[in-house]
Amino acid sequence: MRVMTFNIRFENEQDKNNAWQYRRELVAEIIQRHSPSLVGIQEGKSNQLLYLKKHLSGYNVYMPDRVLDDTSQYPTLFCQESGVNVEQGGEFWLSKTPAIHLSKDWDSAFPRMMSYGLCLDQKSKKNFLAAVTHLDHKGSEARWQQAKIIYTFIQNHTGPIILMGDFNDKPGSRIHQLLTSTESELRDSWEILGREEDEKSMTHHGFTGIPQKTRMDWILVSKHFRVIDAQIIRDNREGSYPSDHYPYMIDLEWA
Repeated sequence: MRVMTFNIRFENEQDKNNAWQYRRELVAEIIQRHSPSLVGIQEGKSNQLLYLKKHLSGYNVYMPDRVLDDTSQYPTLFCQESGVNVEQGGEFWLSKTPAIHLSKDWDSAFPRMMSYGLCLDQKSKKNFLAAVTHLDHKGSEARWQQAKIIYTFIQNHTGPIILMGDFNDKPGSRIHQLLTSTESELRDSWEILGREEDEKSMTHHGFTGIPQKTRMDWILVSKHFRVIDAQIIRDNREGSYPSDHYPYMIDLEWA
């Protein structure tokens, strides 16, 4: 089973030549080219998600009872029709009032959300929980509190889990330690393979193609999975990139 996390960069006119209208075809093309069974999108605004829903042939988007508006950035699951079915699920805001639309607390710059689905792997006929999220990029206290909400959610679920997203933090941070602790039973797919933490592992590049900051895009998996391969995808079209983040993709087998 192939899984991809992809921060597609929200639709922003200030991006000029990197605005969504100039790169949306490449975003869809890269997903289709690598053909993941499951994709966790971050920063997708309503217009972007509806574009991908229309143009990602062979994929279904899971947006349960979602209130779509033009301001929100939504972590969203896309599932390959031939690979994964989402049987049920939901979403909530990473705040003190998770059921309230666009709620945010602490020092969070933006409202942040997690979307999840109970999925069926059609090949093995096994169920697993898939979740996609995006922690705040500015507020360190908010990021910590948001991670604790996710940790509690994970603790209340028994069974196979895949948690992915843009965590806006570095490996080894207290957030990373919490979510990959013995109690969480999740492991970092990159670390499982013993990959190095260096410039080549950084997943942000700001549309330059030059890796920056840190490896902030993670896919965490429970012990029920064996990680076969991991790849940071640097595909571009003559120096034009689909996003300011590289997609991160892994191949899994059931353990």
